[in-house]
Amino acid sequence: MTSASPAMRERYLADSIATASPAKLLVMLYDRLVLDLTRGEQALLDGDREDARTNLLHAQDIVLELQTSLKPDVWDGAADLAAIYAFVMTELVTANVKGDPVKVRQCRELMEPLRDTWREAALATASTGS
Repeated sequence: MTSASPAMRERYLADSIATASPAKLLVMLYDRLVLDLTRGEQALLDGDREDARTNLLHAQDIVLELQTSLKPDVWDGAADLAAIYAFVMTELVTANVKGDPVKVRQCRELMEPLRDTWREAALATASTGS
């Protein structure tokens, strides 16, 4: 069996994003954020600063997207979540500059429960049809 071509994978990914609900998109962002943090941490542990830099910059882009998508007028918890995102952003910049895998791990450990909570909320919303 042959694997799908890169173009087919790109098309599938683009279609998946285009048709995903807002809740699913949020979970996809968190999943990728945790993946970037995991990869960045491992790259730092392996001494591969360039790979770490690439992954941590992408993680920072995702955190920025999460920050800008918050709607404080719709949800009372948005300000608290914004503070968490600001903290994580600062820590990731510092981790990237100093090559600190511990800071990256701490950010990952902070974001994983948030990802899991959003995933549970998305599943609950999907199951109720809301």
